Formats: sequence, structure tokens, C-alpha cells
Amino acid sequence: MKIKILAVSFGVGLILSGCSVLGLAQPTATPTTIPSATPTLTDTPTLTPIPPTVTPTPTPTITLTPTPDYPLQGYGPTNFPVNINPLTGLKVNDPAFLERRPVAIKVNIVPREPTRPPWGLSVADIVYEFYHNDGYTRFHSIFLGEASTEVGPIRSARLPDDYLIRMYKSIFAYGSADPTINYRLFGADYSNRLILEGGRRGLCPPTDTTPLCRFDPNGYDLLLGGTEEIHAFAQSQGIDDTRQNLEGTFFLLQTPETGKSGKQVTIRYSGDSYNRWDYDLATGKYFRSQDNVYDLGSGEEFAPLIDRVNNEQVSAENVIILLMTHSYYRKPPSEIVDIQFQGTGKAYAFRDGNVYDLQWNIPTVGSMITLTFPDGSSYPFKPGNTWFQVVGQYSTVSEPEMGSWRFDFLMP
Repeated sequence: MKIKILAVSFGVGLILSGCSVLGLAQPTATPTTIPSATPTLTDTPTLTPIPPTVTPTPTPTITLTPTPDYPLQGYGPTNFPVNINPLTGLKVNDPAFLERRPVAIKVNIVPREPTRPPWGLSVADIVYEFYHNDGYTRFHSIFLGEASTEVGPIRSARLPDDYLIRMYKSIFAYGSADPTINYRLFGADYSNRLILEGGRRGLCPPTDTTPLCRFDPNGYDLLLGGTEEIHAFAQSQGIDDTRQNLEGTFFLLQTPETGKSGKQVTIRYSGDSYNRWDYDLATGKYFRSQDNVYDLGSGEEFAPLIDRVNNEQVSAENVIILLMTHSYYRKPPSEIVDIQFQGTGKAYAFRDGNVYDLQWNIPTVGSMITLTFPDGSSYPFKPGNTWFQVVGQYSTVSEPEMGSWRFDFLMP
């Protein structure tokens, strides 16, 4: 078992040599610490500067839109053609991308000033957002059909990331974690697919030998990564980066007829972490806005969530709300929350301005998630990217106005 560590993770020297410094039981094989090649440092990183805090909504660019010749029967859940991405149901520009594993990257947007806008989220095929701790969430972003030159800011992992790495068989880049969480990740059979930063820090852009790099805008030290550079580094270290079986999702261009009006959905995790998706008829997508103030009772305020790579507002063809069992692995004030990504539960799917009352299904740990109607038939995802919003099983669901839905997160 090898853990591909670029050297020391940025969590104040949490990982100095394999697992032993964490006070954990030694794995059967000593993790390999990979020294970084000395990067070429530049005084000014070649990245887009931070735009103003509130950015006007840009004119959406329609990309990856299914064409009228999309097959009437759709694609999936099995027997995808070699050039159809099983995570989006869309034809890829380069079929060679599908011959590799997905790359998953942990992205953070808290606090607002240094971390927003984030990089690369609009290019991800799938993004999971779930509760971490202290009222905040982070993103588990998954890339297969497209590449992003930069993704981030990258931060630490949590226990639920374990389930998603298994489900999507991914290479996972993150910025260290609590020893309890690293114990689970380092002890897993995918531990050689963990990519962490360390050694001599290099300024961005990322390279094949230093796929995670540092960007320092206005005195902030942010960790970023490039998807192609992560692939190149993984392959250079002998990590299996071959095509995986990711079947399980059914894609259909035709809108199901049984939905209710669902043109807007708000998800509130806390007074300082909430978001909203608004349906745009012209593009057929939901556009994301993010909390812009700490709501202490004065009311929520939103700003468009912009991707710093392309300066476009983050959007999704599918927004899926998953109600899942949350439990405290360690209670506050140093809380660690686990989420049960196994079994069945309530789900709501938003596509084409409609919402559908569904059930999510994950038969065993590592199985691909599927959605079904109440009668057990498969729910068809719209071809395109998907955001999964994970909330607690006791969260409240309401429709304050017709077509406008709201989910308020609650722990047990």
C-alpha cells in the first residue's frame, strides 16, 4: 500500500513521514513519500486575479448541450458507447479522457474573501456538497470528461469522502485531514491513489511533477491543483489510472412528465452557509448563487458563484437533494460528522424547471448511486453535469412559493 504524498500536507505538518507521526497503526507496507521536483518559481503566479466580491451575473455560455439527434432511448444505465461519458451522458471531445479514472478534488469556499471565486467547479462532471463542521460545507468535485487548468482552493477531507472515493474509483487530491480521518483514508485499499501536497512548495501553475501548487493573492496562501497534472503525476508513480466501470446512471433528453414546478431551490446549512439555484429557461440550466452575508436574522443575501477559470457563473443541468443519515463521529466543539452513503432514502431531483419526488439507492458501500421513482422505475438524469446537495435526514422541506423550494439542514 502506497500513499502518493508530494511530501508534507499543509495542516501544520500533520504528515511528516507516512502514517507513523499520526500515532496510527502502521499499514502493511510503509507509505512512500515522494520528494517533489524543484519547481520553477515565479514572482507573480500566472492565474486570473480575484474579481470583486460581488460579481454581476455574466451572460451564460451554452456548452455541452445535447443535440436533437440524442437517442430517444437515452444512454445508460449500462452499455455506454466508448465516447459517451457515463457521468454526464454526453459525448466527450477526447475519448481518451474516459480511459482514465476520475480525479476528485476537495474544494473549499470559506471564508468568503480569499476563497471566492473558486477555480474549476464549472468543469466538474459531478459535485457533492455536504456538511463538514461548525456550520460549513465543502465540495467533493469529480472530473472525468473535461480538464481544468486549476481547481481549488483545496482543503482537508472528511469521513464521507471515503464513500465517494470508493463509489467513483477516483484519484483523490486533498489538503490533509484530522488524524482520525486520515486513519480511515490511509487504511483503505485506495490509499495509493491519495494525492497530498508537501516538500518544497511551488507557486502555480501546477506541473506534472508538482500537481498541487500555491497561489498567494493579496497575502493569502491557497492550494490549487490541475486535473491533467494530477493524472500525469499519478501515472509517473505507477498508480493504476485506467478506465473504471462507472455505469449506473440513466440519461434521457426528454423531460419526465410527472414533476411539479421546481424553478428555484434554496439549501440552508447555517446562517453563514447557504445557497440557491435558479432555473434559466433559455439555457435549460440551474445557476448557482452563494451566501454573501452572515444571516443573523436580517435575511439571506446572495451573490452569483463565479468560476475563476472561465469567469462564468456555476451551473448544473441536474440539482439533486439527498436526505441522508448524519451522525456524530465526534461531537462538538471538535465535531467530526459521518454520513451514511449506503442504503436508501428520500431524494428530490431538479431538472428542466421541475422537481421530482424520488428515492436514492446505494445497495453496498462503493455502489454507484441511482435514483428511482416511487414505483421503482429508474429516474432519468438530464444529460449534463450534476450537483448533489446532501442534507440530514431530519432536514425540513418546504415550498414557500409555488415552484420555489427550500431545504433547511438539521442534524439529529
